Amino acid sequence: MFSDRTAWITPPSPLSVAIAARRALPGLIDLTAANPTEVDLPPLAPELVAALADPGVVRYDPDPAGPLAARAAVAAHYASLGHRVEPAHLRLAASTSEAYGWLFKLLCDPGDAVAVAHPSYPLLDDLARLEGVALVGVASTWHGRWELDLDALDAALTPRVRAIALVHPNNPSGAYVTLDLRDALVERCRRRGLALVVDEVFLEYPHRDDARRAPSFVGCDEVLTFTLSGLSKTLALPQMKLGWVHVGGPPAARDEALRRLEHVADSYLSVGAPVLRAAPAWLRHREALQRPVRERVAANLAALARAFAGESPVTLLPVEGGWSAVLRLPATRDDDDWVRALLDRGVLVSPGYFFDIPGDGYVVLSLLPRPDQFAEGVERLRGVVAEDGAVTPAR
Repeated sequence: MFSDRTAWITPPSPLSVAIAARRALPGLIDLTAANPTEVDLPPLAPELVAALADPGVVRYDPDPAGPLAARAAVAAHYASLGHRVEPAHLRLAASTSEAYGWLFKLLCDPGDAVAVAHPSYPLLDDLARLEGVALVGVASTWHGRWELDLDALDAALTPRVRAIALVHPNNPSGAYVTLDLRDALVERCRRRGLALVVDEVFLEYPHRDDARRAPSFVGCDEVLTFTLSGLSKTLALPQMKLGWVHVGGPPAARDEALRRLEHVADSYLSVGAPVLRAAPAWLRHREALQRPVRERVAANLAALARAFAGESPVTLLPVEGGWSAVLRLPATRDDDDWVRALLDRGVLVSPGYFFDIPGDGYVVLSLLPRPDQFAEGVERLRGVVAEDGAVTPAR
């Protein structure tokens, strides 16, 4: 009765059941909270809410590429960051998730594959399965930062692989693509006739300067390149459903991709008129909308670094950008055991394997929770690790 594309949707795991039960009780500190509308950030300014009431919303005037005014606003947003983008090379979607689905349809036949760097956010796997596309995970190695293993990538590039997908910076590790890695990826795509799919939703949240860091891939014209972003992370507005795809590359391939994407988008026409009308006003207020998120993330990251400085048995892995942090705990327990032990103390974290981080003892924290709650959650985590060291022999 049901399709194979949803056969992987199974009943909740025992850990998921335990988490749901604990959420129903008071006192839980959720260090996985990554919804910017639920962590006590400043509310959206009244004039930006009022932008949703543009009188033009009463008229239905569908444009499968997205209205020119909205695409021009996205292009102007990139111009403010130093990148020249043509509105004609943009296609608007309801979210980057929808855009991924479009790209899987565009690039892959059922049974084809996309190579994706690990660690990685698990949603991408779900989106690919729903399109009948396989994801081939490519490991990153730890050399003081996560770096994509190019030998592993070469081994993964079978004839069924149609594209290489990566997140810049990675979620959850926060590692940006370097200039050297960019060149290596472009060379492989050119030689093998592959497309690049680059998710840049966290691009504008770096934690420090780095001369090795690659800029936005909207400037990549050497190979067919699809750069994704949207309001959800860029402006911390996940409730205002708008994402986009920039298509770059050699003109013939780029224009054919744009033509086909427009037809795919025309089959859905999923973005609502109020959001499309309001987007230019929101994008003009980029700095004001990003500032509270930057300040919150910076404060919590600094608190995390102080908490585990010196001889702590917990290691904060370096974070280059984004809204998450990875902690390496003692390998005295596996990830599930650590999550359960912390849950018993009223703290929720994500297990490392949720993001395909190899090995035991990794947990992932969001850097968005309210600072007082974040500090209390981290203190409870410190206590659980200290108690574990006192009673549990190392493996």
